[in-house]
Amino acid sequence: MNRWLELKTMYEAVVLLLLYTTLSVAGTPDGEYFLQVNKSIDVFGRVYKEITSNYVDEVSPEKFMQAGIEAMLASLDPYTVYIDREEGDEVELLTSGKYGGIGVTIGYREGSIHVITVMDGYSAQRQGVIPGDKIVEVDGVTVGGKKPDEVRNLTRGVPGTEVRLLIERESESAPVVFVLIREEIRLKNVTYARMVEPGIGYIRLERFSRKAGEEIRQAISEIKSDGELRGLILDVRGNPGGLLDAAVDVVSKFVPKGSLIVSTKGRRPDADKEYRSPEEPVLPDVPIIILTDRGSASASEIVAGSMQDLDRALIVGERSFGKGLVQTIMPLNYGAQLKVTTARYFIPSGRSIQEIDYKHRDSDGMFVAYADSLKKEFRTVGGRTVFEHGGISADSTVKPEDEGPMIAALKQKSIFFRFMNKFMAQRKDSMQTNSVDTMLPEFRSFLQDVNFDFEEETSVKLSELRKAAEELHYDRTMFEELDKISVELGREKKRAFERYGDHIKHYLEMELTARVHGEQGRIATSLRNDVQYDAALGLLKDLRVYERKIKG
Repeated sequence: MNRWLELKTMYEAVVLLLLYTTLSVAGTPDGEYFLQVNKSIDVFGRVYKEITSNYVDEVSPEKFMQAGIEAMLASLDPYTVYIDREEGDEVELLTSGKYGGIGVTIGYREGSIHVITVMDGYSAQRQGVIPGDKIVEVDGVTVGGKKPDEVRNLTRGVPGTEVRLLIERESESAPVVFVLIREEIRLKNVTYARMVEPGIGYIRLERFSRKAGEEIRQAISEIKSDGELRGLILDVRGNPGGLLDAAVDVVSKFVPKGSLIVSTKGRRPDADKEYRSPEEPVLPDVPIIILTDRGSASASEIVAGSMQDLDRALIVGERSFGKGLVQTIMPLNYGAQLKVTTARYFIPSGRSIQEIDYKHRDSDGMFVAYADSLKKEFRTVGGRTVFEHGGISADSTVKPEDEGPMIAALKQKSIFFRFMNKFMAQRKDSMQTNSVDTMLPEFRSFLQDVNFDFEEETSVKLSELRKAAEELHYDRTMFEELDKISVELGREKKRAFERYGDHIKHYLEMELTARVHGEQGRIATSLRNDVQYDAALGLLKDLRVYERKIKG
């Protein structure tokens, strides 16, 4: 009897959900549409009831219901998703930028969960947790085989509660237990702000929670305290976005009061809105460069696109991601939530930057990008030509440097991270005096110890050529020549450490400064070999070129 009541409750919940969603989105539907909705709900509920009651194996009512919901949503866009109670903290983190935790970021390295960074001022740092620590258990739960998100959920909780971590450390012969107290962790939207050269400021904006605009204001104030600000670089590379209101708040710090920043249009009349700057700008006329890449999405694109359309900034780097859809969080029963795409947004010129057309699929059932032939021209305030769909195109396209296959393999296999764990464990009493040059011989030895290997593109091409020669029955002399080339390529591969020496030193220095100076040190070091950042600096140092570009 109890199981039947549980099934009945689940069925009624889904009926209410579908009915609520339909009525709220569709407004007042006509009779035929409403009939289709009711018919669909009845069929869905009957199938759910029959399967959970009569299927040969016992079916979990909750999991089966969730599978049905997720299958329905999969026919829409990837941003419309069901969020169960356990995932609710992620929504709070997205909107408020805070959560209950211990102050670490974790990641998957060497097949295990490791501490990647330790945040200043929180429990983990105060108790002595360090980057590179391998997490073995959380409150007695073994984390081996778990995904990073699962481990994060174990470490997070109500501020003031206790959590016990069992950690393995390179310098310790036995695991170490840390008893930590969860605190309210506030993630920074602005992770780095400095006067990087006389008169030129740099701000890295990594997310868009509620406080993003205020943090931008504070960052500008701090930079200006170091001297006159004559140019600013705003870096949103890799920023996946966040709250639309936060993006509007950020742009408001730079554009005239009353400027249209973004508008939204949806199925319901109340989804049609205009967002204008509500305040006088903090920087009304300082030249601005915004750095973007393919990881700049959503709110990042509102900032970059609106500043471009208003001729308030130049975009340097690569084309952005292309997400022009707005989501709304709707509360459901039992602590669950539904994130629904409710509108499209349009930047000041009137263009949409959405790249993928989720209303149509190709013959393989895949969503497709809008065809170039369908992309209309728009104009910025000053008359520059811009195009809809496909993200925000850079005014000055600068691709990141191709670092080569050896560096890619070293990063993919976490070799720099693993080496620094060992290196710092052996020298924990002299962290400040270590230098990259002194560790290069040890790094070379470490590569041998871990049997590091990689494949260069020339070797791949040679293998393809050999295979083609075999299929075409080439003469033996051809294969003798290919053998000679193979020997030379082998010699060059042995020289790879020297050929990629500058890049190796750069990434070792990034790891070193991250351990000694935290995230601030890592970011500062990363900018030293950054061609996109250098291009932005160059434009701000030659304002004649800047003005020429922004005037079209």
